[in-house]
Amino acid sequence: MTYKHAHYGERIGSYMGEPIFASIDAPEGHFVFDRLARYVDDGYPLDQLGRGEVMSPAGVVYRLAD
Repeated sequence: MTYKHAHYGERIGSYMGEPIFASIDAPEGHFVFDRLARYVDDGYPLDQLGRGEVMSPAGVVYRLAD
């Protein structure tokens, strides 16, 4: 996801010092907050993501809205 050109919806919380937004509008589409990723060893494995999902560096997962 291109965060640089994204527009963020309402802030609904924070996790690991990073804000959690209800939604993110990016050039790739409209994403909505889905869940927090599971931390394993030294990070957040990408195999936790399904099709149409993106994850921030702090493990916040957003899914592409229908």
